[in-house]
Amino acid sequence: MPKDTPRPVLRIGVLGCADIAVRRILPAIVEHPSVRLVALASRDRARAERLAARFGCAAVTGYKALLDREDINAVYVPLPPGMHHEWVTEALTAGKHVLVEKPLSTTYAQSVELVAMAGRLGLALTENFMFLHHSQHEAVRAMAGEIGELRVFTSSFGVPPPDPSSFRHDTRLGGGALLDVGVYPLRAAQLHLAGELDVLGACLRVDEATGVDVAGSALLSTATGVTAQLDFGFQHAYRSVYALWGSRGRLSVPRAFTPPREHRPVVRIEQQDRLTEVTLPADHQVGNALDAFASAVHSETVRASLGEALLRQALLVEQVRKAARVVSG
Repeated sequence: MPKDTPRPVLRIGVLGCADIAVRRILPAIVEHPSVRLVALASRDRARAERLAARFGCAAVTGYKALLDREDINAVYVPLPPGMHHEWVTEALTAGKHVLVEKPLSTTYAQSVELVAMAGRLGLALTENFMFLHHSQHEAVRAMAGEIGELRVFTSSFGVPPPDPSSFRHDTRLGGGALLDVGVYPLRAAQLHLAGELDVLGACLRVDEATGVDVAGSALLSTATGVTAQLDFGFQHAYRSVYALWGSRGRLSVPRAFTPPREHRPVVRIEQQDRLTEVTLPADHQVGNALDAFASAVHSETVRASLGEALLRQALLVEQVRKAARVVSG
């Protein structure tokens, strides 16, 4: 497509009315110039109608009915992780491009199946890690030379306990801290560490009442011995950070994963006898994530690279789970 030719508008439907969709994704879709919200589906007709009226789109009862619509060429899937494999499969079978909330699925085998299916059908399949599309991370990579050779990457993502009725407490729906918040530090480690990562060890704390993991840690390493020390959970005070520690200093990002749209990130560079704080421009990572999804829809090359990243992430998550010492608590 020539550079001066505008992209066709992506006509999107939404499977489910999850909180993240209502708070962050639906408002961004409505205001995005290259994406049009056509319809949203819920198994609860009244809920679908309320949200459709709020966001100016059609209400649909049932997910299959939305996928049958010919006026939609893409879907956003914010369902619980345990439902992703089924409904991403259904969406791809219906010929729809898919933007799915992280994680893509609950197992590596399922992720392999979905990536292969999207490739065969020539459809975009994107995992919605919005933080990857915030400009602060590119700025951090540009500043990394200030700290010399990287020795250690650390990251923590923790949140207060979710509502007891949340799917996060239900193993059948893919609940647990590893799939909910642990995936963020794992993805951030891949963003800043070169090459493949090996899982050296891990620990998961499992709630005896629900059977889901509520907290954990993992130690990873590159082939050259640069380590990644990662912590996560939802029994914590809120924390969303990562840091790069090098031979000449340390660079930290205090609002790494969920900065508000208006937030101007402050990156700290600590050296021997100097502390530098760099204030970066605000950015809209949700809108940028929609831009990236549209790019994948229109580019086979982008789709191929996304598939590789999806599988690396899914494999790491599975390796952490397999390597973990499980404790009750």
